[in-house]
Amino acid sequence: MATDFFLAPQRRHAVLTRLRHRGTVNVQELSDLLRISPSTVRRDLRELEEEGMLRRVHGGATVLDGAFEPDQPQRAATQWEEKGRIAEAALPLIRDHSTVLISGGTTTETLAARLGDRRGLTVVTNALPIAQVLSATAAVDVIVLGGVLRHREQSLLGHLAERALAELQIDQIFTSSFGLDAETGLTGAHVDEAQTDRALLAAARDIVVLADESKLGRRGPVRLARLEQVSTLVTDAGAAHPVCAALTRQGSKVVAA
Repeated sequence: MATDFFLAPQRRHAVLTRLRHRGTVNVQELSDLLRISPSTVRRDLRELEEEGMLRRVHGGATVLDGAFEPDQPQRAATQWEEKGRIAEAALPLIRDHSTVLISGGTTTETLAARLGDRRGLTVVTNALPIAQVLSATAAVDVIVLGGVLRHREQSLLGHLAERALAELQIDQIFTSSFGLDAETGLTGAHVDEAQTDRALLAAARDIVVLADESKLGRRGPVRLARLEQVSTLVTDAGAAHPVCAALTRQGSKVVAA
């Protein structure tokens, strides 16, 4: 017979972690995993739903849109066609013999994989997946910023990364984001990444945002940059989208993928 072995905070953390990785959870599997009764699982799910952390469905629960950002592997499997088109559209923006910063993200990783024919290009990054992709491209010089490893995203954060930026002259940053909104600007989903993300954006002369239509009009909890700081948006959304229209009005460039 199942017993309530874990304390409530431990159970809730385990439920949300599993939900973050898988997108759905099942009452019976949570009961087996946490060694608690199904009735306790249902009570925890009901309380988490009341707090706006998930949505209950028959037999379990599913993630709420925008409740948190999926893990990097899960994001990589979504909207890959759009990411490829956006990466292709962004390629002409990268000049030979320049220094660009590419921040972490599945769309920016797709861009990095297409840089093999660039001449004299230096790429700065705080993302290990970006560095790994570029390690097979001998024509591109790669500078990896130091810092504390954020395991879930495979990114390097903190004052070591920020201090290294002070030694570099960066022409452009190519970045994705949790959301880009006409009023709020560029936003992120993680408070612990915010300071480093802001330092990355401030280090470049031009900010180029790569974002599919699902990111436009979405607001994350952390503000990273004002809309007027964005030099260029590369997106699959049409020019009539409110974010695209706002950027055009302020004189920024919108590139259609």
